[in-house]
Amino acid sequence: MTARITDIEDGPGRHGVGTRLSAPHDDAASAPWADKLWAAVRAGDEYAAVDVVTDALAAGLEPESVLLDVICAVQHRVGLEWAADRMSVADEHAATAINDRIIAVLSARRPANSRGRVTVACVDQEWHALPARLVSETLRLRGWRVDYLGAQVPTAHLISHIHATGPDAVCLSSSLPTRLPLAHSAITAVQAAGTPVMAGGLAFGADGRYARLLGADAWAPDARAAADRLAAGPLTRPVPVHQPIDDLPHLGDQEYTLVARSSTRLVRDTFQRLEQHIPAMRDYSDEQRERTAEDIAHIVNFLTAALYVDSDEIFTGFLTWTAEVLTARRVPARSLLPCLDLLEEQLHDFPRARRLLDAGRTVLASRP
Repeated sequence: MTARITDIEDGPGRHGVGTRLSAPHDDAASAPWADKLWAAVRAGDEYAAVDVVTDALAAGLEPESVLLDVICAVQHRVGLEWAADRMSVADEHAATAINDRIIAVLSARRPANSRGRVTVACVDQEWHALPARLVSETLRLRGWRVDYLGAQVPTAHLISHIHATGPDAVCLSSSLPTRLPLAHSAITAVQAAGTPVMAGGLAFGADGRYARLLGADAWAPDARAAADRLAAGPLTRPVPVHQPIDDLPHLGDQEYTLVARSSTRLVRDTFQRLEQHIPAMRDYSDEQRERTAEDIAHIVNFLTAALYVDSDEIFTGFLTWTAEVLTARRVPARSLLPCLDLLEEQLHDFPRARRLLDAGRTVLASRP
């Protein structure tokens, strides 16, 4: 299998399924500045990018619009260009780094009377920090005191921070659906500490369905909506302490737990069986073999996340997006099918897993 899923989503700043930023508002005043910033970012010129931001502010564009309709617009375009194979991974990383740094130009003034205190953090193992930073900077611009903890915040450390600072709310960000089990643990732990949670990021679904499923106290589709919701009044205090299975009773069948525990074996055995089915793999270089094993691991990880929330869409959405990226790179989407077949052979005693794999085969079989 030559699908380089690792290139798709492995590492800071790469745009995997669920990591793409929301499209900006249709703002005629911001569009020309977004075009100028795109040119600077595409050229890798950080100084020109800073000039675009400072000139836009000097021309009277509101800082929030510069943040969300210019910088965010360009980052959204970066993701689309990478997925279409019109930007390399290196170019995408450079563009993301420039956009991250120029946000500092939008220094928020210290408010005379703070609206309150909010903690913004990414779920443990979630390295896509830019969406969370956009929320943080938007809240600062609107007068909130914000503790921005960045990417990959272990839940235990998040709870320690909450006890030390006493925020009015915690905004949790996650872009990859594979982080949903960890997000659920974080939501439950923060609520047990008496603090309400607002969830955001495409991991929670475009309509917030997984935020609701995991018991979050609120959900916002983007930075503006998050700021608007917090400005509307305090979030409802969380319900009494409860366990994850209270939100997800299907976990009682143990499919998620057993598949998650056997994920390493599933990847190893699937790789070995692929070698038997595809003799050409025996001539792969060490790098190709490593990449193929990582590809299989991503498929298993998304299958496991889909089992956790019992959602076909998590798995089929990943496969559909991956197929689009592979097609743009002239790799047939059907190259993923043998892996699904071999996984089903090993998971024949797991009806929910078989249902997900069948759904995955259906969406892939319809593609060239």
